[in-house]
Amino acid sequence: MVIRLYSGGLEGVDAFPVELEVDYVRRGLPGFTLVGLAEAAVREAKDRVFAALRACNFRLPPARITVNLAPAGRRKDGAAYDLPLALGLLAAAELIPLEKLQNLFLTGELSLSGRLRPVSGVLPLAVLAQKKGASGIVVPPGNQAEAAVVRGLPVYAPDTLARCAAFLAGAAELEPVSACDAGTLPPPSYGLDFAEVKGQQAAKRALEVAAAGGHNLLMIGPPGSGKTMLAQRLPTILPPLEFEEALEVTKIYSVAGKLAPGAGLLTARPFRSPHHTVSDVALVGGCGRPRPGEVSLAHRGVLFLDELPEYRKAVLEALRQPLEDGAVTISRAAQSVTYPAACMLVAAMNPCPCGYYGDAEHECTCRPEQLARYRSRLSGPLLDRIDLHVEVPAVPYADLRDASGSGSSAAMRARVLAARDVQRARYDGSGVLCNAGLSGSLLEEHCGLDAAGHGLMEAAVRRLGLSARAYTRVLRLARTIADLAGAGKIGVEHLAEAISLRVLDRGK
Repeated sequence: MVIRLYSGGLEGVDAFPVELEVDYVRRGLPGFTLVGLAEAAVREAKDRVFAALRACNFRLPPARITVNLAPAGRRKDGAAYDLPLALGLLAAAELIPLEKLQNLFLTGELSLSGRLRPVSGVLPLAVLAQKKGASGIVVPPGNQAEAAVVRGLPVYAPDTLARCAAFLAGAAELEPVSACDAGTLPPPSYGLDFAEVKGQQAAKRALEVAAAGGHNLLMIGPPGSGKTMLAQRLPTILPPLEFEEALEVTKIYSVAGKLAPGAGLLTARPFRSPHHTVSDVALVGGCGRPRPGEVSLAHRGVLFLDELPEYRKAVLEALRQPLEDGAVTISRAAQSVTYPAACMLVAAMNPCPCGYYGDAEHECTCRPEQLARYRSRLSGPLLDRIDLHVEVPAVPYADLRDASGSGSSAAMRARVLAARDVQRARYDGSGVLCNAGLSGSLLEEHCGLDAAGHGLMEAAVRRLGLSARAYTRVLRLARTIADLAGAGKIGVEHLAEAISLRVLDRGK
């Protein structure tokens, strides 16, 4: 008799069903064969499983065992098949009844003592189990909060293989874990506030515009002017994650193995800040077995690149496609996967190698060729994909001694939320979430200019030599500025501010 159990494999941020078939024949020479395109960690499951069975005092009669992981043409990796394999062997040997296993999804790694250890990718598997109409899912205790995010799916989390077998045999009770209430996500706590930033009112305004429209931002200023401090506070003024957005983010972190032990649904927008020595594979994802990179881990949040020209050119150029499409596709000989990467890029750089070009208080020591070489590290196509280029000058002493503070995150967030509400209503049903995603007919419809606006824009294009992409981004910025002002149409003042927020177009 062939025993069939259900688990799942990962492809990108989604799970696909895996049917584990166990053929247990007591005639002939004993042996064990595992087939179905299993990677090394799956093939090693045999030793872990048999050791765990012995530790839990299960004795399997000698048999010739064949295990198939179907579909056989898709790769399976990781240790998540330990638990279904152990239970399949017990059911095939008639040591536990098969009835309760028929409609359960199973996942988990086994220690040699029989304890269940957490695995990656449980949330996508729970989503798959719900879609397939499963009666429940059995996961390790460390994954129970993650699986309970999916409402309507009973989640069972035994701590050991013995307890799991007793539950399936009806000899022990195991209460399902209570599901997460998706309608009341707890507000995130960041512990940071823009009120702590002294001065830099122009930079704060630029960050508010960027948050209101979901625009990419580049800050240029000398060392110590507060660029990193400003970037770290950007998530505090972004809108809270909707449930579907939180589910997307949590799935990525689940697949990447980045969820903290016992963590459930992530409610804070991600903030990722990789070092400038990061490789292109670590930034956009990949490796022999594709994994999400930093740009995907920043999905629905902020990717901060400090000292932007210090990143290798190949790394920066690899960002161009994810920034444009909001997703990154990794193609290998064996498979091709797509990870979401709809993040805000916030970058910071010095104006020159020494950091003091144009500073009134410090003399720049860079030679012209050094300055040209420094700036040439950033290609035109990459800069075109950044909507705002703003200067962040050194903070005057008068601002440093001012203890009153200004521009709190709460006040800025209220204006950002009001602008986002306008955009949500305007683009309802179009698939566009904010002004940064405007293109084509929607751009023409909602970013129309009057005669004065066309005159100003024509002069800017002719004088600054704006590319077609830069022209589009100025219109998007102007639309966001108008939304912050509560204006239905883009005025000359909104367009002028949008142009002023792109200092690199002016040869700075």
